[in-house]
Amino acid sequence: MAMSASEIEKLIRDAFPDADITITALADDNDHWAAMVTSKAFKGKSRVQQHQMVYDALKGRMGGVLHALSLQTAVKD
Repeated sequence: MAMSASEIEKLIRDAFPDADITITALADDNDHWAAMVTSKAFKGKSRVQQHQMVYDALKGRMGGVLHALSLQTAVKD
């Protein structure tokens, strides 16, 4: 089973309503994605903590329904 870009974006947006989110396909299989997420919620958090926050927003789908996600995060000004 795979996830669409819109499904990934919705889960992230539900957790981070202020986020700027860009989802890019790394392959044409709905299984390999890259995401750039910028949110004020990341302020004061390490890069690892920011990534954990996004993975938490995906509600356990990482590594199962969502096979691969190359993730970049940043604090929104």
